[in-house]
Amino acid sequence: MNETLDDITFLVRSEHRVGVLETLTEHAADRSDLRAATGASSPTMGRILADFEDRHWIVREGRTYRLTGLGEFVADRFGEFRDAMTVERQLRDVWPWLPHEIDGFHVELFADAVVSRPGPGYPYQPIERLTHLLRETTTMRGFGMAILKSGNLEVFFDRALSDLECEYIYPPTVFEALLSWDEETVVEAAARDNYAVLLHDELPIDDRCGICLFDDRVSLCCYDHETGGLQALIDSESSAMRSWAESYYERFRTEARPLDTAGSHASMESVRETLDSGSPVVR
Repeated sequence: MNETLDDITFLVRSEHRVGVLETLTEHAADRSDLRAATGASSPTMGRILADFEDRHWIVREGRTYRLTGLGEFVADRFGEFRDAMTVERQLRDVWPWLPHEIDGFHVELFADAVVSRPGPGYPYQPIERLTHLLRETTTMRGFGMAILKSGNLEVFFDRALSDLECEYIYPPTVFEALLSWDEETVVEAAARDNYAVLLHDELPIDDRCGICLFDDRVSLCCYDHETGGLQALIDSESSAMRSWAESYYERFRTEARPLDTAGSHASMESVRETLDSGSPVVR
């Protein structure tokens, strides 16, 4: 085991060694090419190439070097591990807020994720990222707590009152919060054909997470369930993430009840009565 750790340390403690391995993964190269790619001095490059030849990771052909089958194996596995650690570093600080208790959740879903977090002195990065996603999409489906910040709400309802095709599943308490934010705008949007409102009384983790499916990306809004503070927005365009999110969305959709917008506008008293009673309201 110690010898294996020594081999790992041998590679990772030197950026130049990693650089040589990465360069030769892409193509064979001579010493000058490798120095230019890595910034290593001539003596350092000589030592690296000699060490790699001793390990049978590379072979020299004339003036150029290429990876052996063993070298390709090391490069591939090292690349996979480095990619995994890149994902881990992105998720490390937001892990407590992710819905990892939901069936089917796994770290591989986030292989290409963009993580936006409130920073010291500037808490708006997640809000701005979600605003960007809302402005760029033509369709949206979602559930839970995803668009509760006023900056996002303004953009969302501007789009809902325009051309955004949207279907959203709200916990009743979240829809109540929307009504408190701007009752007139919410009612007007919900009466439109392009914005379908569904209600669900038992969404999982509805106090700390919201998931949205846009044209090309899936986003997760993560909140602290004790303070209500937005902790992170994570979005991804991976097919694995979309499949996972769609399966949960469809499950909740079949369980949800519609906020019926047929007919004339109902009073806000009847809307609130519907939210309390669990029966659909007819407008």
